[in-house]
Amino acid sequence: MIAASSFKGKRVALFGLGGSGLATAKSLQAGGAEVFAWDDNPDSVARAAAEGIATINLHGIDWSSIASFVLSPGVPLTHPKPHWTVALAKSAGVEIIGDVEIFVRERRRHAPDCAFIAITGTNGKSTTTALIAHILQASGRDTQLGGNIGRAVLTLDPPKSERYFVVECSSYQIDLAPTLNPTAGILLNLTPDHLDRHGTMQHYADVKERLVAGAGTAIVGVDDSFCELIGDRIERSGQKVIRISKRQPLADGLYAEGSRIFRAEQGAVSLLVDLDGIQTLRGSHNAQNAAAAIAACLAVGVAVDEIQAGLKSFPGLKHRMQPVGRRHQVVFVNDSKATNAEAAAPALSSYDRIYWIAGGLPKEGGIASLAPLFPRIVKAYLIGEAASAFAATLGEQVAFEISDTLDRAVAHAAADAARDSDPSAVMLSPACASFDQFKNFEVRGDSFVRLVAGLDGISMLIDVPQGGK
Repeated sequence: MIAASSFKGKRVALFGLGGSGLATAKSLQAGGAEVFAWDDNPDSVARAAAEGIATINLHGIDWSSIASFVLSPGVPLTHPKPHWTVALAKSAGVEIIGDVEIFVRERRRHAPDCAFIAITGTNGKSTTTALIAHILQASGRDTQLGGNIGRAVLTLDPPKSERYFVVECSSYQIDLAPTLNPTAGILLNLTPDHLDRHGTMQHYADVKERLVAGAGTAIVGVDDSFCELIGDRIERSGQKVIRISKRQPLADGLYAEGSRIFRAEQGAVSLLVDLDGIQTLRGSHNAQNAAAAIAACLAVGVAVDEIQAGLKSFPGLKHRMQPVGRRHQVVFVNDSKATNAEAAAPALSSYDRIYWIAGGLPKEGGIASLAPLFPRIVKAYLIGEAASAFAATLGEQVAFEISDTLDRAVAHAAADAARDSDPSAVMLSPACASFDQFKNFEVRGDSFVRLVAGLDGISMLIDVPQGGK
């Protein structure tokens, strides 16, 4: 854990006692702060009190004595309207920050020279974050991975020289980190998302921009207009900018042509890596993720040969286009994290012959937007509440069956693929939430992996999660 010594002797109010909130309260207490914590959920308050955290309704405290207010990123700061605690803090002139800001201050105080890579973007940030951490770890570096992925940032080991931090940041976390200053900051892309919490696309983009605006090296994807303008604006301010693209050659920066990633620098172009054959980095979206990861690793001193080795050994992000097993010419792919059509598109774009398992609790818009990818689907196996609606969309364009349950879908898809004379993929990429049949997408993905492991003749590519074969 990182003890937040920057707040020693100060009174700090905190709202939001979920996992990261509890970790933040403990960090502040360990650093010597006097913490006043609260949550709208009585169960969360009781749990925090049982773990030794001082809890008090923040309506009743003297806000004039509070040095800082720490807000959970899940609590509205601005939209659709500020949380009541935000109004109290602002009226008292108290700064409003989050756990990432606390980490930033601790790093600046104790080890400002330690490498810190921060990653954001609408899509691809988790894969990029995991890939960077893997490259660093594979090269033998002391690497800490957390933030919006995996562990809360304040549960990581404390900053020190020669330690590398790789932190995924959501827009909510960036909004609460006013002095965010990573060694290398990555902004992958921007498409409309979380607008209920940011009001407008422009405000959402402005928040995301802060991560790269404060970075020593700003790495910006320039395949959408918002990010392109952000890159230009930051560069005009005199900051170092590395542009990345999956769509077009660049005069300066890293860009992908198919599976090959090139670096253009002062008129010279060199091939950095070919991703062909790396199953966990298939598709143009992963070429963008890899280009960003390469740029960040180069920025913190990793050699090209170390980066190439790390890319080749990347196991993939769990539940995201994850090859989990193989039988002869058939690969089984767990893409359970694809909970809407937009999220399912990258996986469907990455294989030519797909036996597609889809369905669950439907999202608005269904799968109509995936129609250009239907020619890749040999047959669909539809499960859950969305099955009939998806069947209507597929119509006569794609062969399908309504399998209802995941176990039946896996068995039937595996049997059909086994009869296919061409290489193919049996893919769980549901384009739906999981909540009709599973607790969450992780449970759904683990169930898929266990079902695949139970098939005859399967060579598993990952460890089988507990709970069954």
